[in-house]
Amino acid sequence: MSKELLKQNIEKAQFEIDRKKDMIKSGKMRQHYHFMPQTGWLNDPNGLIYFRGKYHFFFQHNPYSGFWDSMHWGHAVSDDMLHWEYLPLALVPSEKYDNHQKGGCFSGSAIEHDGKLFLMYTGVTNEGNGYEQVQCIAYSEDGIHFEKYEGNPVLTAPEGIPTDMFRDPKVWKHEDTYYMVCGASRNNRGMALLYRSKNMLNWEFFNVLAESRGEWGFMWECPDFYPIGDKYVLTFSPMGSGDHTSVYLVGDFDYETGSFYSHVSGEINWGFDYYAPQSFLAPDGRRIMVGWANEWEWMPSWKDWGPTYKEGWCGSFNIPMEVRLMKDSTLQFLPIKEIESLRQGGQFWDNLVVTEDELELKAGDGVTFELKMKIDLEKTDADKLEFTLRCGEGKKTVCMFDFKKAEMTVNRNNADGWSKGISRSVMYLNNKKDLDVHILSDQSSLEIFTSEYQNNHSNNIFAGNFQNQLKVRAYGGSVAIKDIETYGLKDCYC
Repeated sequence: MSKELLKQNIEKAQFEIDRKKDMIKSGKMRQHYHFMPQTGWLNDPNGLIYFRGKYHFFFQHNPYSGFWDSMHWGHAVSDDMLHWEYLPLALVPSEKYDNHQKGGCFSGSAIEHDGKLFLMYTGVTNEGNGYEQVQCIAYSEDGIHFEKYEGNPVLTAPEGIPTDMFRDPKVWKHEDTYYMVCGASRNNRGMALLYRSKNMLNWEFFNVLAESRGEWGFMWECPDFYPIGDKYVLTFSPMGSGDHTSVYLVGDFDYETGSFYSHVSGEINWGFDYYAPQSFLAPDGRRIMVGWANEWEWMPSWKDWGPTYKEGWCGSFNIPMEVRLMKDSTLQFLPIKEIESLRQGGQFWDNLVVTEDELELKAGDGVTFELKMKIDLEKTDADKLEFTLRCGEGKKTVCMFDFKKAEMTVNRNNADGWSKGISRSVMYLNNKKDLDVHILSDQSSLEIFTSEYQNNHSNNIFAGNFQNQLKVRAYGGSVAIKDIETYGLKDCYC
């Protein structure tokens, strides 16, 4: 291992960040309360962990420009998952196994081991035999400065698995054994491989945790596996699976055999911009999950990723969410309660009747805001309820609740000049008296949660400050809303 090269590469990248960060933070599309990089490109969340009194977020990062390229790990810490202190880069390409322009230090996870903070990540290189992906270890005494393990790589692709389809390790400990699930592909079908170790360094294959039968794409990226209640959850982002960008399976797991028996499947998010979610345990026992607010299939690298790259950055995380298990073994995904600490200037309406006459609502400055409401389905006779969000200057995003079709759509085709598409999902309304709606708007994103946080849409909307109107109207009757509350949200990046 070249420690001198590692040091030089860290210094070079950090110099670039320090040189640009003050200029980039004034960009017009910068988020106000969603996590984002100081400079350059961000994609997958990595190494999410609560360690020595701080939340640590690591992230896939190209510090040099607003496009994907040689991958580094950025690093930041927080007391509340909203206000962040950026730390030195944790991982940079430096070794034969992770030093390639179109490779580097790919995604992985973090765990505390022997009082140290360990990172497990995928190293990617190309020595003339195509891209090779291997699993590697780095560790830190202080949680800030990391050293790569001399014995890397600790794991290579097993027989039958393409060397460029073996990545994104998620590690955890159960009793006296460490376990790791890794994304893979076999016979053009996605799968999750399970490994185990007694010391975090020597790993053995245990079992195929789960695999696609053809319905879940050809590669499972960023798998995650954890207990919740009396069940276990496997999440992954399937490549080549169309609308399915982030999937969960719920079932039972046997540590004796390494067998996972899933009996419930679901979508984490129906929007265009939710991918590669990873989770960790907060100190109060909550299971917190964070996703990347973009997605390869809708915005591939050969297309325009929107206007932010012109400002020297690209990418943010979705709002962290708490995962909860329902009685029927489906999952809820709720925005973290810490968001309430940002609220200001609340406005409230009770027993509001919405008709076909368009009504304008006020929510903060119309750009950075939160809205919560509850629709009384028993007193509603309309066919549809339409929310027009981030409206102005001839642009708008339309969220439609179709009560007859039991369908929710978010149309961003006329949102900003960059974003395209209509995301759709089914609303389960049978035997329900109310329909809850929760909206979080930021400068470049719009997140809409409904149906008890089981039907969620996250979409990037690159809207200007003059797109700040919020309107609502009904079609084919009236909509009875029990209550609406709206808030402005304080800026976390002042």
